Amino acid sequence: MMKRRVLALCLSLFVLSSVTFAPASAQAAEDPKQPSVENPHMHFWGTDDLSSCWTHFDNNDSAGSAEDGYGSRTFSEGQQVDISFTCRMQENFKQDMWLSSNGTILIEIGVRIFSDDCNDQSQCTNLTLTLYKGNLEVAKQEFPAVGNDWQDEQVRWEIPVDGNMTTWNKSQQEPALQVEYSKPGVSDILCAVPLNDCTGEFWFYYSNNEEGMTAEANFPVVNQSEAIDPDNGDVGEEEDGGVAGALPGFGLLAGLGSLAFAAVAARKEATE
Repeated sequence: MMKRRVLALCLSLFVLSSVTFAPASAQAAEDPKQPSVENPHMHFWGTDDLSSCWTHFDNNDSAGSAEDGYGSRTFSEGQQVDISFTCRMQENFKQDMWLSSNGTILIEIGVRIFSDDCNDQSQCTNLTLTLYKGNLEVAKQEFPAVGNDWQDEQVRWEIPVDGNMTTWNKSQQEPALQVEYSKPGVSDILCAVPLNDCTGEFWFYYSNNEEGMTAEANFPVVNQSEAIDPDNGDVGEEEDGGVAGALPGFGLLAGLGSLAFAAVAARKEATE
């Protein structure tokens, strides 16, 4: 009788402890393309003509990306250098992504631009980056200091995490970065000089570039148990009332453990 009681007790404790203390990072599939506390860096990839730009969290997987490490578009002499494209996650999140409410998202990209400067007769947009959470715009920044004289430019954008950025739901709220730029092309008397090329160009560097340009976004990823609910400041709970960060079904397994204890108690009473 005593052995059965001990067996039931051990089984119940094992079930409960294995669920309650499982870290959130251990629950997600180990996919290097997915974000995690240990893997918070999102990398940029794309085609050589900028017709497609995508992101994921695996720095070693450049499959399909331009071998030269950048995408570019060219424009005829005097033509408006007009750019607008968006880099989206190649695959949906498999788990929600949680960010520290006190953290900062750091986005770094590299560009090389050749165009003219703005004038009163031209429509202009300085290099502008917009961060989306799914289809929701969460941050936007203009970078007027970025040059257009055909030099490599490293852009660094720090975004403090606010209440709209602590939780990024899987399959609908993956991050996306929109890149915009529009300025007139170069067209002057010097363009007639032999070997003086006035073709407008815009380059966007990918993470596999060999020019030493950083192309990644760093998210302050935390486990769900460490995330703070911006509405009430508490750690989030599962729908079944379990411990934050515990596996789904915690309430059910806890109930099974209680049944095991009840069975031992009932048998004891019947024996006595």
